[in-house]
Amino acid sequence: MSDYHIVVKTVRIADLKAHLSEHLRSVRQGRSLIVLDRDTPIARLVPYLPQTEMLTIRRPSARSPGLHSVPLPPPLPRRIDVVALLLEERQSER
Repeated sequence: MSDYHIVVKTVRIADLKAHLSEHLRSVRQGRSLIVLDRDTPIARLVPYLPQTEMLTIRRPSARSPGLHSVPLPPPLPRRIDVVALLLEERQSER
C-alpha cells in the first residue's frame, strides 16, 4: 500500500468569489476544489472530462452471480427507529 495521499484544496465562498479566475485556473490544471460555506462543504469543483473520458457502464459478465444470490450483511445488533430519527432531525432544524 502506498503512502500517496491526494490533497484537495478547500476554499470559502468569499475567497472563491474574490479569486474566481485563479481557482478556475487551478481546476483547469487538474486539481479539485471543495467549496465551504463557513466550515461546511457544499460543492466540489472538478476538472471537466469530455464524453470520451467519462466512466462507462458495462453489463456484468455471464459468470457474475445474480442479484438475488448476493448475501445481505447481517442486521445491526441495535434496533433503531428510523422514522423517529428523521422526525427528531427535522424538528431540530426548525
